[in-house]
Amino acid sequence: MTAHTNAARDYVERADEHLRGTYEEPMSLAEYVEAAFERPSIAAHASKYLLDAIESMGTREVLEEGEIRERYRFFDDPANDGEHAVLGNTEVLNRFVDDLRTIAAERGKSEKILWFDGPTATGKSELKRCLINGLRAYSRTDSGRRYTVEWNIAAGRDTRGLSYGGEADPDREEDWYESPVQAHPLSVFPDDVRADLLEALNRESGDHVPIAVGNDLDPFSREAYDHLEERYRREGTRELFSAVTDPTHLRVKNYVVDVGRGIGVLHSEDDGTPKERLVGSWMPGMLRELDSRGRKNPQAFSYDGVLSQGNGLLTIVEDAAQHADLLQKLLNVPDEGHVKLDKGIGMDVDTQLLIISNPDLDAELDKYADRNGRDPLKALKRRLDKHEFRYLTNVSLEAELIRRELTDETSVWTVADEADLRERIRAPLSVEVRSGPGSVNERELAPHAVEAAAMYSVLTRLDTDDVPSGYELVDKALLFDFGYVQDGDTRTSVEEFDFDGDDGVHGIPVTFTRDVVADLLHEDTGRRHADLDVERVLLPEDVLDAMADALQDAPVFSRSERAEYEGRVTQAKEYILDRQEADVLSALLAERSVDRETVAEYVEHVYAWAGDEQVETERGPVDPDPLLMKLFETEQLGRFADEDYLGNRPTDAVAEFRREKIITALNRYAWENRDEGFTVDDVELSEIPVIRSVLDTYDWSDVRRLYEDFDPAQWDDPPEGTETERLKDQTIAELTTRGYTEASAELTSRAVLREVRHRWD
Repeated sequence: MTAHTNAARDYVERADEHLRGTYEEPMSLAEYVEAAFERPSIAAHASKYLLDAIESMGTREVLEEGEIRERYRFFDDPANDGEHAVLGNTEVLNRFVDDLRTIAAERGKSEKILWFDGPTATGKSELKRCLINGLRAYSRTDSGRRYTVEWNIAAGRDTRGLSYGGEADPDREEDWYESPVQAHPLSVFPDDVRADLLEALNRESGDHVPIAVGNDLDPFSREAYDHLEERYRREGTRELFSAVTDPTHLRVKNYVVDVGRGIGVLHSEDDGTPKERLVGSWMPGMLRELDSRGRKNPQAFSYDGVLSQGNGLLTIVEDAAQHADLLQKLLNVPDEGHVKLDKGIGMDVDTQLLIISNPDLDAELDKYADRNGRDPLKALKRRLDKHEFRYLTNVSLEAELIRRELTDETSVWTVADEADLRERIRAPLSVEVRSGPGSVNERELAPHAVEAAAMYSVLTRLDTDDVPSGYELVDKALLFDFGYVQDGDTRTSVEEFDFDGDDGVHGIPVTFTRDVVADLLHEDTGRRHADLDVERVLLPEDVLDAMADALQDAPVFSRSERAEYEGRVTQAKEYILDRQEADVLSALLAERSVDRETVAEYVEHVYAWAGDEQVETERGPVDPDPLLMKLFETEQLGRFADEDYLGNRPTDAVAEFRREKIITALNRYAWENRDEGFTVDDVELSEIPVIRSVLDTYDWSDVRRLYEDFDPAQWDDPPEGTETERLKDQTIAELTTRGYTEASAELTSRAVLREVRHRWD
């Protein structure tokens, strides 16, 4: 027996176990009712079931558009490892869940058709897939089991005309016919009995959203029920309901929710009459074969329309503009819960209607708007409850989306630490590209390249009208992503701004960015180096230049949009160059970085100095050391020079710096952590934004001050034995520990120093 044989058996056994946990043995109606009292969720109606599925996966906190929001994990597509996660648009999704809660509780909006609208590539299709994945997975859980009924009316009698052709045999499994529209098991009960049952069930569950099952049996099941009732009535049976629903005739079975079974999806390419698209069509051959006795037998109906497939849970109309004629036929379905197969043959429907469209549906709905009160689409527009998806306006989310488009990455970023998030945004990306038969090359998107594309995309989507004087569009992007902007020692929170523009309505879609980068990966950069594979590296400037150039030929943009977006690429370039410069400066000055102990010592002395107290040491209490503080402020921080002190005593400017930038931050931290018995030793300095920014901020004056013989003009090819050579070697080595390859470190540092030498003198 080979290892491959054992592995194959293991996979088969795992599949068996998976199915054993998914499907149950059929049960009687009484057993189902008993199970419903133990687990009321299994009897949920459509909107409540959808709500339960979403809520079952919990929530997490996210920062979007500068606000902390609770996001339902369901929309991260955990059932499919995040492959079809809906990135961003959390506020829109939360409003959707709020609507579901209102509809499920029957407090209103029952007549509404939920509408997701928005430009292409904003995540609407991902929402559809996410819903399907999540509902399928939830239906495999104990609390999410979904049930329907199946009938067997054979019982050794002539039942020709009540089965799909041929003579029936009561002992054959083939004689059991499942409701073609997932009829709810409780719909078998008479109305008054069902009402009492539901009242008792809801009283037992105590759920804030009660279960409501108001639909009757579907026409297929009603045909079976009526036939059995008539038979037993003629036989004089007193317990008619018990006879009809006896386990030999009726079974309750669970099913896994999927497209066609509880989820109906009408695609843009689906055609047919409105009746065929909605509920299905008659099968002439079956009508002839079934003994219909001068009428249309509902068992000769196909039940393959979108409402039939989605009965019991969810109905989705994709690209709704392609089915505008059908939308008017749906007007009464949500509130009446009823649709006709034919004259005299109706079907109750329990489904949550959801339509998805691009902005072209708006144009279709408004084509008669100038008629005012005579607008024939007015009733339809009143029924539509619009939820507008927009382009992402968080650089981090856009960076995550771009990486997904270019690779097979699917995991959802759930980081809460700002430093970790910034690192993910700037991270490089390695992509394998086929260059010929059997030939695969690895291309590198250097650190900040994906970030550059994301920043530029977001900048094209932001409204400029609400950006206050003194701030730039990049500042708005950073506020949306991190909740603040930093200018030197000053941090300004997003709460101090009032953004009310139409952000995310227009802009560069991710599909455009993906295609531009994909083309770049196959192009020769034209770069060469004696020792490094620099030709394989794409820099941020390469990506931004290619995106700006591609605007000219992209039919998706208007002439005015091209002009507007071209003007914003410069802002993205300046931002990314600043980010690259910070990387190079930090690496170049790595040997001068300040350790935490030194910082803590300085902070402790400043805190004691401000309070006219002493510092506890191993030798006992001592006065704060003015020289220690001066040296730290002049040599480590580089904030002051000798002339800012009177000997070692601080002037007013230094004293103000200590009080405003150090003590104030410490006091704020102490107040926020006052229940923890605050002491300076308990301070995590990296958690104090002002202190962190003071310590992490370097500039080229620090380099000039520390390395007098450094010459940026020599950077590309520094003379042997010079300080420039030593610093370059150190910088390249340090950058490679921070995500760069030697090739991307070489190219990035050259780009930065090329800009620096223009202002060095």
